[in-house]
Amino acid sequence: MAANENTKFQINYKLSDGTLINLYAADVKELETGLTDLAMVATMIKSTAVELSGGSTAAAVQNIQAQFTATPVAASSDPSVKMCRHGQMNFRSGVGEKGPWQGFMCAGPKELPKSEKCDTIWIR
Repeated sequence: MAANENTKFQINYKLSDGTLINLYAADVKELETGLTDLAMVATMIKSTAVELSGGSTAAAVQNIQAQFTATPVAASSDPSVKMCRHGQMNFRSGVGEKGPWQGFMCAGPKELPKSEKCDTIWIR
């Protein structure tokens, strides 16, 4: 369900297993009610996510990794730290022809071909 034209408040939660929960409200009373309801069913949401993943979050990650030949990336609790499949990305900044720039660069080794490096996360 997406937000509609009456939405004044939107809260998004992303659980550690990747489950997304979105709460939309038209006013403060509806927001309070939604948060209370969400708190009451939080345990049920988590247990359902585990059940749907085949019993464990680790099993779900392994299934996704196998199907998509993906490399899991560990999330950081620090929002200023960016991660890629090669590790913690390096913050770089400078001044070019178009002016100042800054971004997080792939942590892969320098000898890694450019085609195998992760995309830069530019800060605008």
